[in-house]
Amino acid sequence: MSTRIGIDIGGTFTDLVALDETTGVVTFSKVPTVPPNPVAGVAQALARASVDLPTTSLVIHGTTVAINAILEEKGVRTALITTEGFRDVLQIGRGDYPELYNHLARKPVPLVPRRLRLEVSERVNARGEILTPLNVEQARIVARRLRAAGVEAIAVCFLHAYLNPVHEVGLARILSEEYPAALVSLSHQICREWREYERASTTVLNAYIQPIVERYLRAFDRHLQDQRFTGTLLIMQSNGGLMPAERTLQRPVCTIESGPTAGAIATGVVGNLIGKDQLISFDMGGTTAKTCLVQHGTPHLSAEYHVNGHVVRVPVIDIIEVSAGGGSIAWVDDGGSLRVGPRSAAADPGPACYARGGTAPTITDANLLLGRINPGNFLGGEMHLDRAAAETAVREQIAQPLGLDLVTASAGILRLANVKMAHAIRAITIEQGLDPRDFSLVAYGGAGPLHAAALAKELSIPIVLIPPHPAHFSAWGMLFADLRHDFVQTAPARLEQMKLEAVNTLFVAMSREGQDLLIQEGMGPEQMSLVRSIDLRYVGQEHTISLPVEQELLTTDDATILRRRFDELHKSTYGYDAPEVEVEIVNLRLTALGRIQPPRLARLPEGSLQPLAEAAREIRRVYFAERQEFVECPVYSRNVLQAGNVIAGPALVEEAATVTVVYPGDRLVVHPYGLLEIQIR
Repeated sequence: MSTRIGIDIGGTFTDLVALDETTGVVTFSKVPTVPPNPVAGVAQALARASVDLPTTSLVIHGTTVAINAILEEKGVRTALITTEGFRDVLQIGRGDYPELYNHLARKPVPLVPRRLRLEVSERVNARGEILTPLNVEQARIVARRLRAAGVEAIAVCFLHAYLNPVHEVGLARILSEEYPAALVSLSHQICREWREYERASTTVLNAYIQPIVERYLRAFDRHLQDQRFTGTLLIMQSNGGLMPAERTLQRPVCTIESGPTAGAIATGVVGNLIGKDQLISFDMGGTTAKTCLVQHGTPHLSAEYHVNGHVVRVPVIDIIEVSAGGGSIAWVDDGGSLRVGPRSAAADPGPACYARGGTAPTITDANLLLGRINPGNFLGGEMHLDRAAAETAVREQIAQPLGLDLVTASAGILRLANVKMAHAIRAITIEQGLDPRDFSLVAYGGAGPLHAAALAKELSIPIVLIPPHPAHFSAWGMLFADLRHDFVQTAPARLEQMKLEAVNTLFVAMSREGQDLLIQEGMGPEQMSLVRSIDLRYVGQEHTISLPVEQELLTTDDATILRRRFDELHKSTYGYDAPEVEVEIVNLRLTALGRIQPPRLARLPEGSLQPLAEAAREIRRVYFAERQEFVECPVYSRNVLQAGNVIAGPALVEEAATVTVVYPGDRLVVHPYGLLEIQIR
């Protein structure tokens, strides 16, 4: 017998999914996250699921340790060594405003203070040629200064090191001799791409969180070893792929969005399962709500994103996140307006209704007061909610200050949260020229099914899909992820004049590096696949469009084909093309994938049109703001529903860790693989 486990640590709960690879049986557990010691929460989840670690072959882990360290500015004391004359690249950044129309907006304070940003004499030009050799004696002096300053981590970012890293390698050797205790991040190992500020920012972020992530993963691994785990530990990356824990220790910046990406991967699995290729992934957990586009089974990727104002230049699933989770706190500002978030009650103390010391009203408290959550059946009955505490919190902090009754105040909290989440979905659809009416909304997370139908109505989305076990969906998605390594190499050249031999040599080198890594990770040739692409732009443009390259080696004819495809894609994306303008290559990209056998999915037994009588648990009064009244709703138990069952709204479908709300007039259909499809009227 062999088991595969996915573990997702969220801001409020830690989720675990365990798959028995022999029988296909899946076990779930959910426990409150322990912020001071996340491994303790993992231990509780493992114990609750009765997982036998000695027979476990694979543990896949998504962690928020990296992003929390950045958001809370609790990284380690970090230094930056740059080329002489580039000490202030972090301070200068880019010339644009963080917010276009906000002239009071300020750029983030650099994570490395100026006194710890030191220069070394060396210079490589934009062709990779050495103009000034590395000053070895100066490098040793800098290393000793940083040792005396007691820094834990050092970022090294020399000009044009992405083309010729010889000076960064030489400095790393000196640092290992002069200050072996420091962890060193080299820019050419983190980001082989031009844009000096972005490369420096990414390398500094990697150094800033590296010791913290290392301590955490060592503790996590020790706990597994103590439980006699002998299998493989893989970590979820921001790009939706997996990498071994040991490689994560060198590139922790790739795990900043580790947790949320697995849900996007699982959304693609759901779409492929039922033949829908236009999906919006919507994850509402305890602290935040996250959304992204998933088309043709693949989440949208971005080459760059921002965390707390700091640029990260690594591939990441393009997720938009807003502060609207079940634990988001509702409050009244000085102007007398209702607000929701960004502060969260998180796992400790949690919403007022958790009765764990929290007194602030939250979205969960509002859902409870409006009848959407059964206080005696939260987390499958493992946790009893205190309705009286929720009433006190909402009445005293929201209703009375605003002169509202309890129900109107609670409905206002949900309405404001829904508006904030709908705005995030608009940002990835309407603002990108896409019509949300062409998509289906896949809702998950502990609070997602509670709000999904309201969001669909707000945006005229016709279909809502609730996957099986939505409160564990991200952890479940980890079981479908593959090993993944992304490579990029800046190689500027005019497309019409490109030297095929040079381009093919770079692609071959990246291919070998990717294959070597996958071989080290136990992948056979039949499990490997390589995906190539080229970033192109019109001469004079700032940004690029990435085109896939299917063949291993480019030929002269391919340049003509790429040019035609680039013009077509540019026109479809931006509404115009410029065939008379020259096109230039900016970057070559390669993704090395190691395919892991996906789990088998169980089907539900076939049922009749009407749900079984035992599926109906009770009748409950639920408030719907559209009707401005409480409505009698049948409450169904999801684990009794069968394929083909149809439920007419209004109704609630309860399961262990969440509730699906079906609005009056809407229709719910149960799919063979257990998905709930809500047809919005």
